[in-house]
Amino acid sequence: MKTASIPSVRVEPELRAEVESMLGEGETLSEFVETSIREKVERRRVQEEFIARGLRSRDQARQTGDYVDADVVLANLQRKLDAARSQVAKKRK
Repeated sequence: MKTASIPSVRVEPELRAEVESMLGEGETLSEFVETSIREKVERRRVQEEFIARGLRSRDQARQTGDYVDADVVLANLQRKLDAARSQVAKKRK
């Protein structure tokens, strides 16, 4: 497969120096940039999927009328958190 280039990016000299100081053993600036781009693309893809799932869930709830009140959800989460904290406190004793 033929590779393609990504346009070069102009940055302040201080930023370039900081990036270069963060490079791993044997890592090149090009590898760092490529990895950064790949991670950002993946993060955005995951974020888009998350939003799409939320919108589908919202639409389904509107269609079925099956909602759970936010106060109920928060109360259940608080109970779980309290139980977990209680377990940790018991283990420390």
